[in-house]
Formats: sequence, structure tokens, C-alpha cells
Amino acid sequence: MLALQILIDGFAISALYALGATGFTLIFGVSGVLNLSHGAIMVLAAVAAWAAASVLHLGSYSGALLGVAVAVVASFATYFAVVQPIQKSRRIATEEKEIFILTSTLLWGIMIQELIAYFFTNNAKTVLPIVEGVVNIFGERTTKNEIFTAVVCCVSIGLLWLLVNRTRTGKAVLAASMNPRGVTLLGLELGSIYLVVWGIYGILAGIAGVLLGMFLGVSSYSVGPLTASAFSIVVLGGLGSVSGSLIAAFVVGYLETITAYLISPAYRTIPALLLLVAVMYVRPQGLLGRR
Repeated sequence: MLALQILIDGFAISALYALGATGFTLIFGVSGVLNLSHGAIMVLAAVAAWAAASVLHLGSYSGALLGVAVAVVASFATYFAVVQPIQKSRRIATEEKEIFILTSTLLWGIMIQELIAYFFTNNAKTVLPIVEGVVNIFGERTTKNEIFTAVVCCVSIGLLWLLVNRTRTGKAVLAASMNPRGVTLLGLELGSIYLVVWGIYGILAGIAGVLLGMFLGVSSYSVGPLTASAFSIVVLGGLGSVSGSLIAAFVVGYLETITAYLISPAYRTIPALLLLVAVMYVRPQGLLGRR
């Protein structure tokens, strides 16, 4: 049944989008940075996992771990080489720093994209799946890797929720997203909290990128669409609202899946973009607003 296949595929895609958008939202909510190199970091993680497993023959598990590690390194490189120098600069007016960071992360993402294209070409790369085979769900044959992708994304988001709400470090991150100045008055260093957040972001983006490479495959051309999807989801859900981003991710994921199946994969992103424009007019703060 087509409806069941859309339901299964849409859930897996939506879970992937939710995982990637959660990290994107977390960065903005805590440090106020809209990281437009997001798609490049995800693709870099996937390509690193592909190279480790297919070129270096390290195996699918080692390749996946290496892909996540590369994303974490790229995340910290983004912070230390691009974001932090602008935040600390005295030559740039405070009110102009946001646009400088926005532009710099965009250019940084383009640089990563071009490096990927130079060393690995623009051809699509499919990461060696950790779980192989197919499973029958109510008569629909679905790859086990697709189920594995959805489960890992949901578990990762659940672990993030536990970290933020049940640990001291997580509560400090949550407090920093609400009142950064108040956190410093309590004796906590914002710099340390930012490092934790960028580290978490790197892990989330890395996992999402590797799983995306296993599920759909990626190329350097995927950078722009992935960044645009994450940005659309975050704006649709409400800037800084993790719960809003989760809801928006499933809305966008299912819209794209339905469009791909019923119309054409070439037009899968159009309905989500139209919805985003409509929401911007009707409810500019997004579905749930900033939390």
C-alpha cells in the first residue's frame, strides 16, 4: 500500500530532519548563532564515514564512528575559527556581529563543500549500512536500515532530552538559553557552556549526516538543500524552540515524502517552502515561538 510506504518513509526522513534540526536549534537557542555551515558538516560526516568504510575498509561501525568524530572536529573548528573571533572582535559593532557570523558560517560551509568536491568529486556517496536486509511490515518490504535510522534518531533525541533536563550540565545549558547574564552571575562560565553545546551539536549533526548517507546517500550538492531544510524547520517551529523544531521536522518530512511519491521527487521541497512563507505571514514567531 502506497499510504503505508509513505507513512514508513516519511517517519524515517522526519526523524532524520528532527535530529539535524535539534542541534541547529540548540546552537541558536544558547549562543544565538544561526550556523549556515550545518549542511556542510552533515555531508562531511557522511563522506568521512563512506571513505573510512569503502576506501580504508575499516568496517561500517568504525566508519560511522569516524564520521561522527569528524563532525565534532568540524563543529569545534567552526566555533573557534569562525564564530568566536567575530564574537570577541572589538572592531565589529555589537549590533553587526550577528550578520557577520551568518555570512561567515555560510562562506565556511561553501569552503567545506568545495573541499569535499575537490577530494571526493561531486558524485553521490552511499555510506555502508550498519544493518542490512529487509523486513516485512504489514505487507510492505522495508529495509532494516530504514528502521534502524528512525530508531537511532529517536533514541538520540531522547538522550538529549535526558541530558538537558536531568543533568547539572544540561540544566546549565538550559539556563544559558534563557538568561545568559543570569548564568554568569551564578558563577558559571558561558565559554564552557558554549563548548559543551558545540560538542553536542557536532555529535547530533554527525549522527544525522552518517544516517542520511546510509539512508539516501549524499554528495557535495546536498549541502545547500540540507542547510535550507534545517533553517526552514527551525524558523517554522520557532527560533530557539526545540519542541517546535521537532514538530516542524515531521511536518516538513511528511510533506516532502508525500510530494515525492504523488508528484515528483524533483518538487519535494516546494510544499514545505510554501508552508514556511505562509507561516511567516500568519505567525512570524513560528509554531511554538521561542522557548
